[in-house]
Amino acid sequence: MAKSNIHKQKPKNAKHEVSNHSGISTIYTIRWIIGILLVFFGIFLTVAIFSYMGTWKSDISSLEDGVIINSSCLNICGPLGAFLGHCLVGMSFGYFGLLVPFVILVLGVHMITAFRAKILTYILTITTLLTILGSFTLCVIFKDSEVFCSGPGGAYGIELQASLRAVIGPAGTWLVLIIAWIIWLVVVSTKIIGVFNTAGGKVVGGASKLAHDIGEKFGHSHDEQSFSQEGSHTSEVLGSDGKPIENTNGSHDLDTDDEIPWEVQPEENLTKDENEKKEEKVENDENTSSGNDQITVNRNTEAIIDEKQANNRPFNPDSTPGYEFPLVDYLIPYQSESEVSNDEITFNKSKINETLGNFGIPIKEMTATVGPTVTLYEIVQKEGVSIRRIKGLENDIAQSLKALGIRIIAPIPGKGTIGIEVPNKNREVVSMRSAIQSERFHSFKAELPLVLGRTIQNENYVLKLEKLPHLLVAGATGMGKSVGLNAIIASLLYKKDPSQLKFVLIDPKTVEFTFYSKLENHFLAKMSSEEEAIVTDPKKAVYTLNALCLEMEQRLEKCKKAGTKNIEEYNEKVRHHQVDEVVVMPYIVVIIDEFADLIMTAKEVEGPVMRLAQKARAIGIHLIVATQRPDVRVITGGIKANFPARMAFRVMQMIDSRTILDQPGANQLIGKGDMLISKDGDVTRIQCALIETKEIERIVEHIASQPSPDGHAYYLPDYSGVSDDVTAILGSEDDSHSSSSTKYDPMFADIARDAVTTGKLSVSYIQRNYEVGFNRAGRIMTQLERSGIVGPPLRGEKQREVKFYDLPSLEQKLQEMGIF
Repeated sequence: MAKSNIHKQKPKNAKHEVSNHSGISTIYTIRWIIGILLVFFGIFLTVAIFSYMGTWKSDISSLEDGVIINSSCLNICGPLGAFLGHCLVGMSFGYFGLLVPFVILVLGVHMITAFRAKILTYILTITTLLTILGSFTLCVIFKDSEVFCSGPGGAYGIELQASLRAVIGPAGTWLVLIIAWIIWLVVVSTKIIGVFNTAGGKVVGGASKLAHDIGEKFGHSHDEQSFSQEGSHTSEVLGSDGKPIENTNGSHDLDTDDEIPWEVQPEENLTKDENEKKEEKVENDENTSSGNDQITVNRNTEAIIDEKQANNRPFNPDSTPGYEFPLVDYLIPYQSESEVSNDEITFNKSKINETLGNFGIPIKEMTATVGPTVTLYEIVQKEGVSIRRIKGLENDIAQSLKALGIRIIAPIPGKGTIGIEVPNKNREVVSMRSAIQSERFHSFKAELPLVLGRTIQNENYVLKLEKLPHLLVAGATGMGKSVGLNAIIASLLYKKDPSQLKFVLIDPKTVEFTFYSKLENHFLAKMSSEEEAIVTDPKKAVYTLNALCLEMEQRLEKCKKAGTKNIEEYNEKVRHHQVDEVVVMPYIVVIIDEFADLIMTAKEVEGPVMRLAQKARAIGIHLIVATQRPDVRVITGGIKANFPARMAFRVMQMIDSRTILDQPGANQLIGKGDMLISKDGDVTRIQCALIETKEIERIVEHIASQPSPDGHAYYLPDYSGVSDDVTAILGSEDDSHSSSSTKYDPMFADIARDAVTTGKLSVSYIQRNYEVGFNRAGRIMTQLERSGIVGPPLRGEKQREVKFYDLPSLEQKLQEMGIF
């Protein structure tokens, strides 16, 4: 019975649905017909007006008191066209009568396409105002013209300007005209307010500077000014209109009883609870799911010392006598004229609030920290909102902001906030001079101090190379990697003299480090048998790296005899004459560019690099390895294990970012020196300092013009490639003692590192990821089992148990086996 009832009800429901659909279709058809009629009428009216502008004399002669008296008009739309043209042009708005058919066309398109009513209202408003204002303007400017009999502005414009002239005169009429156009521009776009504010600020700033110069000229005493400024922190609260509500320089001017971030003060006759309720009401007014209407903006300025102070160095007993450090004047003080405006911050804030609100994520508060390249928006979501939901909206927020790419940090380490990094429209140039001349770098105490650029907080980022102890640099071509290497070298040249520091520069491209060749007798190290200090040949690069291994062994032997553990303790004993040496042991910084190209042409280069990375840190040899191809075959597990500090410029794919940093992020950078540096588990975004070739040449010329302390380069032990082959000694001899009959697969070491990294391994895993056959994968698994790296197969399990839990212990095992 129920079944039959259901069958009876279906036709009724279906009929009801069909009737609704039919009604909707009828309404749409009527709208479409009306829209077509309006479009055609608008086109007809446009043609009639254009024709009237050329034939208005004959068209007017065919009319009498607005009535058609004959058909002698020349208007191509006939007497009706002449009549409509005369009404809209001659008797109304003059040339701006053309905007009337434009409005009709917009209405017709709206009826056909049904675009948003908000857009229609905006178009109608600005068009209506423009018609009235344009008619008025033409009559003020061309008041004596007789075109259209009533002037180019039509009868309406004549009446309006005549009325105003009678009341406020010609000057007042012009003033009203200018104000009216400014108001119309503001109605068109509120961004014009920022333009006027900027122009006014420049005028006021110019007047202030002129007054200051006049005051100095007429006897006001001022100390000699130089390129210096005090560091400051500015924080202001912006309202929804982009205007500051509260502006403080690092501290609040409010009393402790008045610390209310709103423009509402407690009333004396209300209790504390009532005041709190009132504040909460103001805070939540017109603010439901779209978030807070206010945002706190933090702007930091780094302290800059003057040139004289920057050129002074504290006394160092190890310094080369008579050596003069490069002057900061050799660097260009780039001054950025653009900064992030309050309007841009307010726009980004509203878009972030709107996007999160559309997905039901309310925001409690938001803070913006302005940096040189990006602005960090820190948000605090309301209780009960998962961080994972916000993290998943990264692409939606980027689309809303129309940004190159944003990065979401959820949460920010050490804070209870979520960070959204948004690129600035106009990025600031961070000069190397501002970095070298900063108070932070000048007072920074380190054996090998580096300054790389500025963070999002607009603070110069400094670090100790000796504590890293090695640095891996990677990034796509043209993203600023070479500039970053030059910034590192410049940092050291401005802090260390030839007796304290030596460089080994390996440049397979042959053009990257050529201008440093003039520093051979001052700062470069090489084998005595080599003619050039800049190593460009891959085979010679292998010899040089092995020579560094011999230098490392000699230094370790010296530390052993002196009873010291590192270079700092050894040099301290040298200063106190507790060892036979009279000269301190200089630090050696090895910079290898294009490591991927080097390892492709000379695979044996990886062995000495691994040995240096593992053992050389204690005796002052530090590696900086750069590559533009972050491939797992180049940046192997062994390299990553011994290079805990990584610097990543922009890469194209997320997999490349994971290869460098073990996490995404480098693929979301915007290039031109924008980079991420990973150190001690923290990832920091930095805008690399810009140093150009001409600046480097000035520094090099200054150093090369001074006498060399030794008259030659710092000599490394000669490496012949036969008797002194460190890699061969550690490889072949250990193999002869341990497993002389075993020849390990070339992929053995990489697969072993992969197993320790992932914690799992199987024959099928080796087949899939290394594209080898079953037989070869089985042989590799057998070798790994016999070496004790993985366990035996378990019953019913394809995965093997990995016996090593960290890469350093595995690397020690591989070294004992003679595998690098």
